Formats: sequence, C-alpha cells, structure tokens
Amino acid sequence: MFEHLTKFSYLRRLFGHAESRHLLLSVLVGLIAGSGAVAFYFTTNAVDHGLLKGFAGFHPPGEGVGTSAATMPMIASLAMEHRWFLFLLPALGGIVSGVLVYKFAPEAEGHGTDAAIDAFHNRGGLIRGRVPWIKALASVATIGTGGSAGREGPIAQIGAGFGSFLATRLRLSSSDRRILLLAGIAGGIGATFRAPLGGALFAVEVLYRDPEFEHEALIPCLISSIIAYSLFGAVTGWHPLLVTPHFVFENPSELFLYLLLGLLCGGLGKLYVRTFYSLRDFFRGLAMPSVFKPALGGILLGVLAMAVPQVLGSGYGYVQAALYGKMALWVMLVVALAKILATSLTIPSGGSGGVFAPSLVIGALLGGAFGAIALQLFPGLVSDPRSYVLVGMAGFFAGVSSTPIATLIMVSELTGNYALLAPLMLVCVVAMLAFRQNSIYEKQVRSRLDSPAHLGDFVVDVLEGLTVNDIADQGHAPTLIPENLTLPDILLRIARAEGAYYPVVNDAGVMTGIFSVNDIRRILDEEIPPGLVCAKDIAASQVVTCEVGDSMNDAMRKLASRGFEELPVVAGNEPGKVLFMLSRRSLLARYAKELEKKKGHYQGA
Repeated sequence: MFEHLTKFSYLRRLFGHAESRHLLLSVLVGLIAGSGAVAFYFTTNAVDHGLLKGFAGFHPPGEGVGTSAATMPMIASLAMEHRWFLFLLPALGGIVSGVLVYKFAPEAEGHGTDAAIDAFHNRGGLIRGRVPWIKALASVATIGTGGSAGREGPIAQIGAGFGSFLATRLRLSSSDRRILLLAGIAGGIGATFRAPLGGALFAVEVLYRDPEFEHEALIPCLISSIIAYSLFGAVTGWHPLLVTPHFVFENPSELFLYLLLGLLCGGLGKLYVRTFYSLRDFFRGLAMPSVFKPALGGILLGVLAMAVPQVLGSGYGYVQAALYGKMALWVMLVVALAKILATSLTIPSGGSGGVFAPSLVIGALLGGAFGAIALQLFPGLVSDPRSYVLVGMAGFFAGVSSTPIATLIMVSELTGNYALLAPLMLVCVVAMLAFRQNSIYEKQVRSRLDSPAHLGDFVVDVLEGLTVNDIADQGHAPTLIPENLTLPDILLRIARAEGAYYPVVNDAGVMTGIFSVNDIRRILDEEIPPGLVCAKDIAASQVVTCEVGDSMNDAMRKLASRGFEELPVVAGNEPGKVLFMLSRRSLLARYAKELEKKKGHYQGA
C-alpha cells in the first residue's frame, strides 16, 4: 500500500505498522493544523481590526497579558462608543458567508465541530478537500464582522479536513482516516486555545454524549496537539488566553455553592441548546434562498447589538473584565442572556463559526453573576467571587457539550490557573449530569456502541472456543474415490452418496485430490469417451482442508473465502486421511444454536 512513498525497506516497515504510521502522520497533521491556526488567527484579527475597530469604531475591552486590573475600566452599563452603521456589519459578513457556503460547500454551514463529528461517525472520516478552505473564509467573514461565534469550529474542521485528505491520498483505511481526522481536531483546538492537553482530550471525548473516549486516537491526538501548540506559540506567544488573579480553594464548605452553580449551568445550558436549535429550525423553514439567511441572521444580530453591543465578537474581553471584578452584576446577567440569543442568530441562520467561545463567555458571566449574588447572601462562605467566573466558564460548556474532562483541563490551560481543579471537577460533572442528553453538538452519539464507525466492534463471537471436533457428529462420512476409477463407475458410486464433494485417494487411502459434482458436469460436456476418464483426471490436486483441532471460525473463514460448500476434515498427524466432510450448512446450524444459547444467557442475566 505504501510502496509509492519510499523505496527504502525501513520506511516501508515503519509505515506498515499502524502505531508508527499514526505517530508519523500525526506530526504532519499537527504542523498543518498549527499553520492553519496561525493563518486563521491573523486573518480574523486583521478583518476585525479593520472593520469593527477601525471602520465602525467598536472597541471592546482587551484580554490576556496586555490588560491589568488597575487599567481595566469598570463596566457598569451597556453603553459603548461606536458608529451608527455598526449594526450593518454582521449582515455584510452574513452575505459573504452565505455565498461561500451555499454555493461551494453546504456542509461547511454552522459550527464546524459538528460536521467533523458527523464525518467520523457516518462518512468513514471523509471530508471534501474544499470544505476547510470554504469554512475558513466563511468564518473569517462571520467572526471578523462581529458574529457571535468562535474560532474553534473552523480550526477543528480545517485540521480534520487535512487529516482526512492526507489519509485519503495515502489510501489508508477508514479507521486510519478517522484517527487522523481526530488528530486534526486536536491540533486545531490545542493551538487556538493554547491548551495542548485539553485539545487532545476534547477531540477524543466530544464524539460521545456518555463519558467515553475514542482511546485509539488519544496518542496521535496528543502528538498533533503538541506540534500545533508549539508552532502557534512560537509565532503568537506563550501567554495564556486569559489572565486570572491568584485563586485558591481552601474552604470545603464552599463546594455547596459550587454545586448550586453546576445545577444553574446545566439549567441555562438547556435553555441555550433549545434556543439554538429552535432558531435553526426557524431559519430552515423560511421560504427564502439559503444564501440570504445568514444575512438575515446578521441583521437581527445587528439590531440586538444596538441595545447590547457586548454580544458582538468573541466576548473574551468581557470575561477578562469579569475575572478582574470589573463588571456590574446586572450587566453580566444581561450580556449572558443576550449572548445566548446572539449566538443563536449567528450560527443557526447559516453563519460560520464555533460554539465554544460563546459558550465560555455565557458561562463565565453567569458564574460571575452567581459569585456576586453568593457574596451578598453568604459573605462568610465565598472566598473570592471572581473565582466563580472561571468555574462557571468550564461548567457551562461541559454541560452543553458533554465533555467534562476536556473542558476542565482546557479552561485551566487557557487561564493558566490550576488552583480550582476540585471545584471545576464538581461543577463540570454536575452540569453534565443535571440535564443529560442536552448537547449543542447534535451529531454526537450516545456511546461507541451507537456509532456506525464501531458497528462491528461489539459483535459477540459466538463460535469462540469451539473447534471443528465439536461438530464432528454433524459431519458426514466421506465418499472416497480411488484415483483410477473411471467416469462410469464414479457416476454409479456417487449416485447415492451424501454431499457434493468427493476426495480422491491412492492405493494407500491417502487423499491426493478432490472434485465436485460441478467438475463432473464439465467433463460430461466434453467429447471424451467416459471410459478414458478416471478420477485423478477430474480432481484438483490443491486441496483446502481443516484439521479437527482448528477453530470453527477458521473453518468458516475457509469456506467463505473460497466459496466452498464442504471441506474435508483431516487428522492433524495424518493430513492425507479424511475423517469426515464438514458442510457450510452444518456450521451455520451450529452458529444459530450457539447464538440462541448466548441470547438466553444474556436475557437470563
């Protein structure tokens, strides 16, 4: 399969081994995913800076190392400076996104992570080569003009698309293609959020709604994420995405409040998912060309932004302000709820972008508001109300994505703060369990058992442990034909014989060949005197046999692979001595019997 890659035997052996092949190719996938993340980062920033900041005069607070609590102004109202035509920009982005997506790659619609999940489960890991390019351009148009969407969906689809493309070009199996697809997701997410471990875990966890992992892809995902993160960090810097104060967790009694926050995150997450997909159904039902629907969503988003301009863009600056304690309680509540509506207008209408970033913002502001209220009600219990911003951010997304492990690690990495792991673990698990099957990723399946990608992995081998000797009583005695027996005598001997295959033996009774009824018919069609044709002239000398100690699975495989109806069974120490003939019908009858037995066992259990 890989001979066209290299003529050196060492590399051929290396590529022939699945684990080595995955490791080598995941490095390449990580390089491309990291490069795509860098290009996407600078392109979206350039469009955002030119249109939102430069043209429309919209300047949300910044995030990361360039900010500090001392210089961050207090956000006590929704008022912001901007030019009057700000509300038109999301519609402009919607027009560009709609034309790109619906004219060239309709599967690039919406949030790219869901499309990658669908490709894994239902398409054998196949993603069309043009999809990552269209997704990237459409997402730049959506995000750069203020759409309420994140970068992780497009980057996930870019990385996944390259992994799928690479596996297809190398003519790898569907299993290999799926693994490289996940490696691409891991690389894109790990780089974009500067979270290499979280990105790798997200890729293998996001496929399922139950707590399951695609464990076969974990190592390739780790390798790809490390490479992509290192490349992205070398170009853009190594600082965390968000800066946090020095949080500590030293009061176990506070876990009660975190438990309530987890329930609240799960409840609001259910509202978020319902709103998101209700508006998706609304836009799909509109009697207008799909190309213009993202523009309509953009217009409605622009109208909302006239009242709550904080809903535009990624919103990370407001998370940073909340982490510094620089947002009023009521502002956090209003922006969190408005962000749900803004995201549900941007992506379900056909806009292109991810749901991770908006979900983090919604959860962070919800957590900040909860922390501020908890401080007023339980001043002796709350150690730092700002810590609820970080925990809420993780809990909300874990609840709507069913990825508690990946989310708590990713939030810790993107903030550089690991001191709140215990509250993070509690809130993420509670939020996920509070409203099960409430996922923003509708292409997730419940478990590996429900994935078409693993359709054959869980079939019970009902013939396991059984040998050919166990079915000897269902075989039939062979009709042995001497080598020198002529055709007329052969016809007399087999007229009343059982079966359709006849072993040919020499004077010592050792099998030297075998023929079937069909072989007899072919001879009869030829103009040869029957008295001149003997058994050894008809028989095939290459005989496929099985021994009494062979497994029934091996016998079934031999019958199926050659299209035989019967096989001669020989003794292990005497390969020329035929003990009995084993038919396909006998094997299938035993298979059905064992299957019924196992069904009864499982039902009784």
